Amino acid sequence: MKGLALSSLRVGKKYRLVNFDETYEFVIERALFNYDFEAKDLFTMERYKIKDLFKFGKGKDFEILEIS
Repeated sequence: MKGLALSSLRVGKKYRLVNFDETYEFVIERALFNYDFEAKDLFTMERYKIKDLFKFGKGKDFEILEIS
């Protein structure tokens, strides 16, 4: 696993998550229990929980990076 750990994500910051060749860019809106977060997608404005993005596993390319 490259990039940031889930414990280092912060509310109000923007991140890019890559998993199984899928890329998501989002802003953290709220911290939840057990290192889960509510996020808003920067492109579609859809809201989702971060753990839903990798609930089926983490690929070899799994990475979370902070973006500006």
